[in-house]
Amino acid sequence: MIDGVSIAVVTGGGNGIGAGLCRRLARDGVRVAVVDLDVAGATAVASEIGGLALQADVGDEDSVAGLVERVENDLGPIDLFASNAGVVFGDGKSGSASADGVLAEVDDRWEVSWRVNVMAHVFAARALLPRMVARGGGYLVNTVSAAGFLSSIGDAAYSATKHAALGFAEAVAIRHGDEGIRVAVVCPQAVATNMLDLATGPGADENVFGGADLDGILTADDVADAIVAGVEEGRFMITPHPEVLGYLQNKAANYDRWIGGMRKLRRSLSAGNARSS
Repeated sequence: MIDGVSIAVVTGGGNGIGAGLCRRLARDGVRVAVVDLDVAGATAVASEIGGLALQADVGDEDSVAGLVERVENDLGPIDLFASNAGVVFGDGKSGSASADGVLAEVDDRWEVSWRVNVMAHVFAARALLPRMVARGGGYLVNTVSAAGFLSSIGDAAYSATKHAALGFAEAVAIRHGDEGIRVAVVCPQAVATNMLDLATGPGADENVFGGADLDGILTADDVADAIVAGVEEGRFMITPHPEVLGYLQNKAANYDRWIGGMRKLRRSLSAGNARSS
């Protein structure tokens, strides 16, 4: 059990990594608020673990602020907030800078990705930091992805926003660490969640995960266990796929060589997709 955590919030808790983390925290005796835009999914998980199901749009600041207020009123002070919800769409037909609609015809995939993959973390921090600092501490656990320091071939918006999410988490850890705020970023590669099905979703015309599954696809429960272990150990970066740290070192050692290697991987993936179509 994570020290000092009795009440937790998990966004994107209705499925995938979020649901796995809700179940793991509940097994450890934590009271969990299961939050999802899909209220049916949140309700199903909450019913299973005896948690509180809530609907929220994490890309909307008022919705996040209301979520925090509701949980603290109904359950008590939030000890751990897992900002886990995220979106992935793949590049549109016009390539990396594509503005093709995704959730609706008028939704620019970049705008949606920015709101959910980056600003959701900012909104959570804005709502929680004053409360947690006043109480002497708390945990912010942000699901980022290995794409936050490597890249995801076939989804420029995902890669860019995950890089931004990592940078924001670093800033919070640096600025508020001496105030008792413990920050962790979760950076897996491929995980067996609904996201894997989005490689053929709206506008996706190549492998969204860009070979990330070459090191194996973990289960959501595997990642949940890795999150709890990493937070217990006080680690900032939690990498359920240990291989990614080696890739990061290779990237830092020779950026140009790394770019060349990623181009080669992209060509290989594109050829494989062409043969299978």
